[in-house]
Amino acid sequence: MYEAIVIGGGPGGYVAAIRLSQLGKKVAIVEKEEFGGTCTNKGCIPTKAMLTASHLFTEINEKAKKFGILVDNVSYDLSLIMKHMQKSVTMSRKGIEFLMKKNKIDVFKDKAVLKDKNTVLLENSGQEIQGENIILAHGSVPVIFSPFDQIEGIWTSDDVFKMEKMPESILIIGGGVIGVEFATFFSSFGVDVTVVELAEHILPYEDSDVAEEIKKALKKNKVKIIEGEKVEGVEKKGEKYIAKVAGKEIEVEKVLLAVGRRPNISEDIKALGIEIERGVKTDKHMRTNIDNIYAIGDIRGQIMLAHVAMYEGIVAAHNIAGEEIEMDYRAVPSIIFSNPEVASVGKREKEVDRERVNIYKFPVSANGRARTMEEKLGFAKVIEEKETGKVLGVTIVSANATDMIMEGVLGVKYEMTTEKIAEAIHPHPTLTETLLGAFEGKWAIHI
Repeated sequence: MYEAIVIGGGPGGYVAAIRLSQLGKKVAIVEKEEFGGTCTNKGCIPTKAMLTASHLFTEINEKAKKFGILVDNVSYDLSLIMKHMQKSVTMSRKGIEFLMKKNKIDVFKDKAVLKDKNTVLLENSGQEIQGENIILAHGSVPVIFSPFDQIEGIWTSDDVFKMEKMPESILIIGGGVIGVEFATFFSSFGVDVTVVELAEHILPYEDSDVAEEIKKALKKNKVKIIEGEKVEGVEKKGEKYIAKVAGKEIEVEKVLLAVGRRPNISEDIKALGIEIERGVKTDKHMRTNIDNIYAIGDIRGQIMLAHVAMYEGIVAAHNIAGEEIEMDYRAVPSIIFSNPEVASVGKREKEVDRERVNIYKFPVSANGRARTMEEKLGFAKVIEEKETGKVLGVTIVSANATDMIMEGVLGVKYEMTTEKIAEAIHPHPTLTETLLGAFEGKWAIHI
């Protein structure tokens, strides 16, 4: 009998398996498709590989001449972009497979079915394996609903990674993270892009000032953005789609449904009596209502981010090993690979009582390194608790924001004050000085 069986080899599952092995446990992992889950195969990695190509294309077209670099007839080859994407996916996947061997984890490439709280049936082979503990890491699937599920050829994010030809026009339904990232990619290559977002503004989980900066960048690429409206219907006519939005018709070559993902909860999980609330319900130790069964990552339907799944996997592993560790969700970074990038952690401005906080912003345009890069859009924003001076939240809209947010993560997690962070000498000239300006608050030097 295994001490733990992990079902699903995505970010949460494979990390949990490795940590359990490091803790001396005998571990099996069952993966029905490819290691890496959504993130490696149909999400983070392929999207960022494609966006790296589109960012470079944009840089060359918009900045090369300003920097004295003369480049003529800049073009792109979609097949090579997709080859780069696939190489990135394959290398990441093979890296995980290597880690399974290195950590002596038994790997079963099969579909797992829970027979009882200790037994997993490998559906294809018919073999049954036993585990003292089981970790559910089934991940998520794209949301697709009526009437879009009845219309031939509607894309989800999964389908974009299979495309062989760049569309001339595309309607993206959903202006959240997925929608904005794909709008950034397609518009960079001259595709006629329309984004429709039901909420008041795109990136509805971020503050309105963040959305406004990203809208400026997208509109610069001629993206049409419709907010506060829904797509009333889509009809396929020949090789085109006719969509109805706010009483008007929009004709496009492709339609991408980018309204998020939902937990992948199989019937065997329900049949076992595991409690479900949107996703599989757990406590902060990652335990379900069945005490030897744990759940991590997207199947929980909570914060559906790869880095959250990874840490939930670590917490689950340590609890299986007999420790008492709880998840702390106070300082979870959120990142968006738009152009400029967006990163945030902790409280947003819309979530706080303005009477009890100070909000400090520092513009990218006042940063010396940004000027050398011809970067003008964006800002760093810090939310400080008035009474204590503690950092409650940080948001960055800037080139390299996704790399810079860790300063904010540490500030929020360890309840640091803005004064303490501002006391740290930041290197010059770097984009991190944009953050320094925000942490300095009323004492900011460069604005």
